[in-house]
Amino acid sequence: MIIRIHPRDISPSEPLAEALDRPVSDQEGLTEHTVVAHWPGLDYYTLDDEQKSWTSAEWAEHLDDPSWQHPFAAGVQDDRRAIWHAEVRLHASDRDLTGPEWSEIAHRIARIAGIQRPGDDHGCRWIAVQAQPGRLDLLANLIRQECTWTTQPHRLLPLLAAECRRIEAELDLRSPLLGPDPGQTARFSERSTAAGNGASPGAADATTQLAGLLRQLADENTGPLATVRGLVEHAAHRLDRLPHAYGPAAGHQLELIARRLHGVQQDLDATAAALPATARPVPLSTRMTAAPPTPGTRLTH
Repeated sequence: MIIRIHPRDISPSEPLAEALDRPVSDQEGLTEHTVVAHWPGLDYYTLDDEQKSWTSAEWAEHLDDPSWQHPFAAGVQDDRRAIWHAEVRLHASDRDLTGPEWSEIAHRIARIAGIQRPGDDHGCRWIAVQAQPGRLDLLANLIRQECTWTTQPHRLLPLLAAECRRIEAELDLRSPLLGPDPGQTARFSERSTAAGNGASPGAADATTQLAGLLRQLADENTGPLATVRGLVEHAAHRLDRLPHAYGPAAGHQLELIARRLHGVQQDLDATAAALPATARPVPLSTRMTAAPPTPGTRLTH
């Protein structure tokens, strides 16, 4: 699973159209097979005998209502872009998920993102849309029902990525944090075998040291790349809050850079895992042509 946070928007219409991969319409109804999850307070807006299928235009209007009801609510530095949009994509080889599984993913991401809190029926309005194969979109209005702006966790993207790793393990999905490429492992094994037939005794130590160095570079807690990525993400967060037009665009570019740095960490870790733990020892028969002398025996020529 790969999660992406889109730049926030003023209106939900464009993000919803992107999630549906078609324009928002006042004719097409979206059933529970498309809107697979939503905020619990929605039940107050629908009667028991009312049809649960709304058009995409009605869903967009429902998400936009808090912005009209509370026109003076704003985020940091008078930010008015209240529509939050996150997108989750599965790996191409993953199995097809059921509606309840998509719903569980949506609720878990909503909790981590701070747009749904346990027992809070009057918080953020949000919906989860599953309209494209292997993809889930979450759209939320960050203005709560009591006219306050939702505070989301700092360094939100790493938190969401960590939750995706847990979901992958529980639902048996493929993770982007894959092990070494089988072809790469085979190539390293061939090199190790070739080296073992005539390599220096320190080859195993050198390989182990190299693998350790790569793991240190890729370490998520203490590695230098993780530190740089954290600084880039912090700068992106600061830029995203600027009211100037260039702020969100620059912040989005920094988010992409942080994502590439994370990919480099994954590649380094996979390369370290592909290195053989020890070099194959040189057979004794190839290193000695005769038995060694026993202690106390003189060599004769």
